[in-house]
Amino acid sequence: MAPQVKKTDVISGAGKITAVDRAYVTFLAGNGDYVKGVVGLAKGLRKVKSAYPLVVAILPDVPEDHRELLRSQGCIVKEIEPIYPPANQIQFAMAYYVINYSKLRIWNFLEYSKMVYLDADIQVYENIDHLLDAPDGYFYAVMDCFCEKTWSHSRQFSVGYCQQCPNKVTWPAEMGPPPPLYFNAGMFVYEPNKTTYEALLETLQITPPTPFAEQDFLNMFFEKTYQPIPLVYNLVLAMLWRHPENVELDKVKVVHYCAAGSKPWRYTGEEANMDREDIKMLVKKWWDVYDDESLDFKPDEAFSKPSIMASMPEPAVSYIPAPSAA
Repeated sequence: MAPQVKKTDVISGAGKITAVDRAYVTFLAGNGDYVKGVVGLAKGLRKVKSAYPLVVAILPDVPEDHRELLRSQGCIVKEIEPIYPPANQIQFAMAYYVINYSKLRIWNFLEYSKMVYLDADIQVYENIDHLLDAPDGYFYAVMDCFCEKTWSHSRQFSVGYCQQCPNKVTWPAEMGPPPPLYFNAGMFVYEPNKTTYEALLETLQITPPTPFAEQDFLNMFFEKTYQPIPLVYNLVLAMLWRHPENVELDKVKVVHYCAAGSKPWRYTGEEANMDREDIKMLVKKWWDVYDDESLDFKPDEAFSKPSIMASMPEPAVSYIPAPSAA
């Protein structure tokens, strides 16, 4: 039996004054429709009365009209340079790596002491500012699921093992110790730091490429400091049909529209699992936020003062005990 992850409480931050050196951050590249996701995210954070701004790390190829749109929604737009993988790592499409590994630049946003990273296809439906009060020195994220075919390359998928239900199919003893806990990198809490940033770039140069690019890389890099947080902070939609027993949909704070066909701004309902009623409800919920003009940024809004909602007491959040090879 593998040892359990130590159960620790996340400090709620109740009664604390929110610091201006904290923020949410997302990432955008190119001139495609993901800008809609960022706009939706900015409005979602405003709806839940977050006390912190949304920083958008953009690559140089993001057009000016998209940048202006983001600024008009109160976003702090910061252009970053692409990060190219080592020249000899050509097993996978170069463009794929440039886009994904460029996210490592956010560790160099040194004007912030702590940040919550959110992919552009994520929406926040309840205030999660308290995550920024979690104890320093750890990398916080939600455990991923290995049951979809996109994981067919993994050892976990090959034996039907998933860390979301570790007792359903136990890890075969003949394959050695079970893999370490693995998180989904669409949402995480981290601390920008110059030393960490330089170590990330140096380590990348000697790390072989893998199918899930920066997610695999971050899991390797932060393996020792990773602390799992409940899936309510990053509901990957496949959990709805793979592990429904683990999901209490009415308690979910953050939804990650990462399943094929689930992007609300592209939704047709034709792809696998997209005709489910819970998916339809979540897509509508996203559009309700995006279309709400009352959530558009007002120039006199500021994030220097904590919102009433953000300063209200939150129940303590515990990390999930889960099997580990540690």
